[in-house]
Amino acid sequence: MAILPGDGIGPEVTEAAFSVLQAASERFGLSFDTSSHPVGWTAVQATGSPLPDATLEACRRADAVFLGAVGHPDADGEPPGRRPEAGLLKLRKELGCYANLRPARIYAALQDQSPVAPERVRGTDLLLVRELAGGLYYGEPRGWDQAAGRAVNTLVYTRPEIERIARVAFELARGRRRHVVSVDKANVLDVSRLWREVVTEVGSEYPDVRLDHMLVDRAAMELVIRPAAWDVWLTANLFGDILSDEAGAVVGSLGLLGSASLGDGVGLYEPVHGSAPDIAGQDKANPVGAIASIAMMLRHSFGLGEPADAVEHALERVLGAGLRTSDLLGVGGGETVGTRAFADAVAGAVRGQG
Repeated sequence: MAILPGDGIGPEVTEAAFSVLQAASERFGLSFDTSSHPVGWTAVQATGSPLPDATLEACRRADAVFLGAVGHPDADGEPPGRRPEAGLLKLRKELGCYANLRPARIYAALQDQSPVAPERVRGTDLLLVRELAGGLYYGEPRGWDQAAGRAVNTLVYTRPEIERIARVAFELARGRRRHVVSVDKANVLDVSRLWREVVTEVGSEYPDVRLDHMLVDRAAMELVIRPAAWDVWLTANLFGDILSDEAGAVVGSLGLLGSASLGDGVGLYEPVHGSAPDIAGQDKANPVGAIASIAMMLRHSFGLGEPADAVEHALERVLGAGLRTSDLLGVGGGETVGTRAFADAVAGAVRGQG
């Protein structure tokens, strides 16, 4: 396993997550070989590149990659190739990660944390399946002509790219509530019209899964009005990026969301939140997303469903007992604790489960 702690709070949530993994390893008799490597602004400062060749090679050799976070305000104004986000985009591309899974589930103990009314958010268990290797973030031509005052990014998708991400969504839906909503902008974009056509064709191969199509502006509204009504949402890179952050707000905090980026090779796991350099080193970061990403790694890269369940149940128990990091504002009269104390409690709950 290659570990990329990254920038800001990345090292803190990574340490927290791996303390929970250690607890699961002890309980279930597991052993992982790990190595740590620089990425993001930390790597730029050390090597001049946000994704050094040595880091990329280590990731290619690994069975799974865990990334804490990337990003730093000191990188503002840097050329595109030196920005931390460029390293993350390149890593996803080089590992062939084309499917990003972002679960947004409301923890029972945190229903009052959501800005959405409890009766609306209760029972929310949405999986966003975001296409990750194409679309607006990678299309050519692209660039910014400062002298001319003109910039361009190109939105491109091909039939094979859409087919493969659609199959991921339908296969996952078969293990859930068998309902896929494909989110697009087919009333305006030619690319979305192709997207809708291909997803419909793939959907015909899954007669046991219901397929609906929804425009992205309506989807943004539905996510707030009826978050508990949905099962699996399938969408393009840009739309998925935006909607998954909205989903984080709906369930109470971006710090609660983990993610898995999968493809034909090595899986990449990371919390959805950013690097939050303003609170780095203060023991304030919420490690739930990082811990949830560890559970996803156990399940998707290693096929270890029971340890993954144990980690997720431990998170439920600790939150149910009232422990909160500061971003959760002591919801329900709970006790506000730091990153390390929260992770220690989850690790203890993993060890203590019968």
